[in-house]
Amino acid sequence: MRLLLIRHGQTPSNVEGILDAGYPGPGLTSLGHRQARAIPEALRGEDIAGLHVSRLLRTHETAAPLAAALGTSPRLTEGLEEISAGDLEMRRDAAAVEAYQANHARWSTGELTGGVPGGESGEEFWARYTGALRHIARLHEDDATVAAISHGAAIRVFASVAGGIAAASLEERPLYNTGMVTLTGHPDEGWTLEDWISTPIGGEHLLRGAEHDVTADQNADAAV
Repeated sequence: MRLLLIRHGQTPSNVEGILDAGYPGPGLTSLGHRQARAIPEALRGEDIAGLHVSRLLRTHETAAPLAAALGTSPRLTEGLEEISAGDLEMRRDAAAVEAYQANHARWSTGELTGGVPGGESGEEFWARYTGALRHIARLHEDDATVAAISHGAAIRVFASVAGGIAAASLEERPLYNTGMVTLTGHPDEGWTLEDWISTPIGGEHLLRGAEHDVTADQNADAAV
């Protein structure tokens, strides 16, 4: 399977730097919708056999333009959700954001133990995310290209570990809204990292919106 893991478009919580991982979560900003509308053209050369989303609203809104272009409906796939913020949920202070980021940096090394207070452990995250991908794999041919709209921290941790690449900070390997990581393989057989596009796949101009929009910056990248 060729897996296109796409981060959702910008949300108000991204703009405010809020750790907002809970259900149903916020929808997209005006910039987020523009980022989403640019996805179909960016992926025009891909033969996408299926489109999957998490339970959170922002992935559904991000997937809508691509689903319309493909003439399909996104499949809600539990397990693709963002890494839980636990007791840090809805906080935006530096200590909370730093703790959330530090936890994911450690997980990205393959040390999938512990987690933030009140949140899931690394083992629990890995089991539910891999379980979602195993479910997706069962629905498609082995050589199919499948797109999944998911979340920044979840994609970064999963792709870093599954792709066998060195852990990196957000500054070294960011994943802005509608950035995309491409993996080939299977949940039961292992993965190979094909590509990591940090900036919006519709173009770097989508890092910034109109004058009234706030840049989807590095701090926002931590805010799920």
